[in-house]
Amino acid sequence: MTDETAIAFELPHVRAAATAGAMPHDRISVRDYMREVEIGAFLSERGVTQRIRFNVVLEVAAHVAAQDDDVDKVISYDTIINAIEQQLGTERINLLETLAERVAERCLTDRRAIRVFVRIEKLDRIPGALGVEIVRMRPGTDAAPLRPAMQSEEQSDCPVPEVVLVAALAEGLRDNLAADTPRVVFVPAIPVAITQTGEAARRIALLAYDQGAWAFAANDPRYTVVSSRTELDWALRQGLICVWAPSKIVLDATDPPADDTPQVLARWFADLVGAEAPTEI
Repeated sequence: MTDETAIAFELPHVRAAATAGAMPHDRISVRDYMREVEIGAFLSERGVTQRIRFNVVLEVAAHVAAQDDDVDKVISYDTIINAIEQQLGTERINLLETLAERVAERCLTDRRAIRVFVRIEKLDRIPGALGVEIVRMRPGTDAAPLRPAMQSEEQSDCPVPEVVLVAALAEGLRDNLAADTPRVVFVPAIPVAITQTGEAARRIALLAYDQGAWAFAANDPRYTVVSSRTELDWALRQGLICVWAPSKIVLDATDPPADDTPQVLARWFADLVGAEAPTEI
């Protein structure tokens, strides 16, 4: 029986070996892979980068690559590295747990992958390291490849919307915008005096757009406020007209818009969802 206490702080390759069955699998690993990224749910972690360290072990199905000396028959180490880099480039993430799950999912997209150990640690928050470790296994060797974390089956059939930038509110605008075309509306911010600077000013400005979205959509069941990709995809499939509240998507982005002016935000959002250039009315 495995002594879980004895291996609790061992690296994933040791834990993988200790928990192997009677017929252990081959393993590939990437150890001490360091990246400096913006990550974290706390205000002190926004707008700054910190070092994180990855240790990943991927257990793979048996193959004859060693006998044939054929690189095309093995899962490359790049499978792990690409899973990390693609996920880091997809979105800003608050939780290490979420990042570990997404990396694991990407590693398991290859049919030859069986089980993955992912450990991620933050190195700059305390004198030592703090982190999470997860173990994930494919549902079965005959299972269809998992989709990448950001491309679920539901998202793949989501309609591409028209993005409409409303320059000024006018009477009858809600009725004029109601159409059969999938549509995301971006309305003016609620006027607010911003005397702060830096991150505080940016957040206040974005929250003013959120307030404008909620005020515009209020009391009209044809419209729904969306603040995340999940909400957006669901609403578009329901045939609702979406009113974009931008703060969450913007603050969570790895490549945020250059500034918070309406035109820049609307163009950035249109690019993000794969839409044509915004229509301004």
